[in-house]
Amino acid sequence: MGLHPCADTAVAQFGPIPVGLYIHVPWCVRKCPYCDFNSHAQRGPIAWEPYVNALLADLELELEDAADRPLQTIFIGGGTPSLLPGKALRRLLDGVRRRADSAPDIEITMEANPGTADAARFADYREAGVNRLSIGVQSFDARSLQALGRIHGPDEAEQAFRWARRAGFENLNLDLMFGLPGQDVDSALNDVRTALALGPEHLSFYQLTIEPNTPFDRTPPLLPDDDLTDLIHTEAQDLLEAAGLSQYEVSAYARDGRRCRHNLNYWEFGDYLGIGPGAHGKLTLGAGRVSRAWRVRDPHRFLDSAGSSAALAGRRSPTARELVFEFALNALRLRHGVPAELFGARTGLCYDLLALPLEEARFRGLIDPTLGALRASPLGYRFLNDLVALFLVDTDAAVG
Repeated sequence: MGLHPCADTAVAQFGPIPVGLYIHVPWCVRKCPYCDFNSHAQRGPIAWEPYVNALLADLELELEDAADRPLQTIFIGGGTPSLLPGKALRRLLDGVRRRADSAPDIEITMEANPGTADAARFADYREAGVNRLSIGVQSFDARSLQALGRIHGPDEAEQAFRWARRAGFENLNLDLMFGLPGQDVDSALNDVRTALALGPEHLSFYQLTIEPNTPFDRTPPLLPDDDLTDLIHTEAQDLLEAAGLSQYEVSAYARDGRRCRHNLNYWEFGDYLGIGPGAHGKLTLGAGRVSRAWRVRDPHRFLDSAGSSAALAGRRSPTARELVFEFALNALRLRHGVPAELFGARTGLCYDLLALPLEEARFRGLIDPTLGALRASPLGYRFLNDLVALFLVDTDAAVG
């Protein structure tokens, strides 16, 4: 199905769909018991040169469908990307630059684990072109870190932040979790205060959830109840807002001008390439034609097949029904929502498809009634899952 005529104006208004690049590094020193990401405990030395070669070959395969749009963002996630030696990262980013155009102000984010932090390595990352570092602290409490299976302690977390500053990073994110085993309000808020004292530009503050097929799923720890986690969340938000970190997404807080552009592209339903084992990509191939692709998850299979179609585990075009739901699932996570016209610009579908779910959402008080915006009301933001579920519209039209 091609672009709906009623979406033409929206496409012209917002211009080409931005595209980012996600690069996956699947290895960790040790797998955390709560983690359901495609990560694998390191078994002996990692052959970084063949892995970088495989990533670049995978990128060449993905770029065949990416037209000539320059990369707006790069995000290197994992796993533990900070296991990468500086030399390997430089070769990787230099290889990306040779193969793909980049925006002059490209944002390049890399995740880092305090347990693998190193002052010289951080300096190498900055010199290679990384301009945003995301440090996975999770907590500054020793008992909480032990319960989460983290390989670092509180002092190492603070030291990693200081090393990043000395390396020249002016855009730093800290990841914090709450609702941890044995956690009370005071210990949770102490984590937030400790993070704020360091002065990050961005903070990701999210609740621990028990994911299927993880050690925590098989042997669940005792977690704070809903009333306690709600209180932690509310009081932490007050602390963050008072410190100049405004909430712009369910779990994301930032100073002015420091929102994560790569994640914003996901939430605003932009396009992205995904390379590395288990990585997912989304590309708009033309008027209303969307393709989703994902790589094989096993690192060894990926290394053996990168650069060929065998690296693909699957590819499909979502239906119109799926696109409506996926758009709502992402856009309504944003605190201030998105312009209504963005729906047509990013999906190629007619805004009329949203009429019934929006009517029901307004009736329940879950959507902001402001014309020209798709934005959850305060009640809708509190019960976001209920709001998003309304956008499973009844249509079997296929896109692609």
